[in-house]
Amino acid sequence: MVKGKATATVSGRTIAETDEYELVEGNVYFPASSVNMSYLSKTDHSTHCPWKGDASYYNVNLDKTELKNAAWYYPEPLEKAKDIKNYVAFYKNMVTVKTD
Repeated sequence: MVKGKATATVSGRTIAETDEYELVEGNVYFPASSVNMSYLSKTDHSTHCPWKGDASYYNVNLDKTELKNAAWYYPEPLEKAKDIKNYVAFYKNMVTVKTD
């Protein structure tokens, strides 16, 4: 667990903000409780990582803008990635993620 502020924004709107997060492979994983889920909608997209497991995805929806599969999480991660269970990460080319 990393202590320090992390935020995720799109078009100036904060969609996630936390004082503790996980950092894996250069990606900030936000606790689900720190994410404004009203901006997210689940998709059918999934991917597999050999050491983290199967990832599920969210679209990010703001007004009339939909960023497809811009966020992901691991509902049942493998043992080595258990610390990111249900934490949400965002693609940096779609969502601005900053840490202090």
